[in-house]
Amino acid sequence: MEKEVKIYTLSTCSHCKSVKKLLDKHNIEYEFTDVDLLKGEERKATLEEVKKLNPRSSFPTISIGDKVIVGYKENEIKEALGL
Repeated sequence: MEKEVKIYTLSTCSHCKSVKKLLDKHNIEYEFTDVDLLKGEERKATLEEVKKLNPRSSFPTISIGDKVIVGYKENEIKEALGL
């Protein structure tokens, strides 16, 4: 069964881009949100979501099923995806 993959990113973050590239390379479907491009209430609500997963609210914050990975940790990401 495929796990739901969601990543919270910043549009200017190189580590965030690396995560997207890795997922694309392995044809993993994912949802992503460039938090810095959101405005107002939407941005506030999204930052609250990020804070629940990662209290430091650093990026990228990656949610794979019920596992949360903070930062570009290629091996951990691959392991969580079963690659």
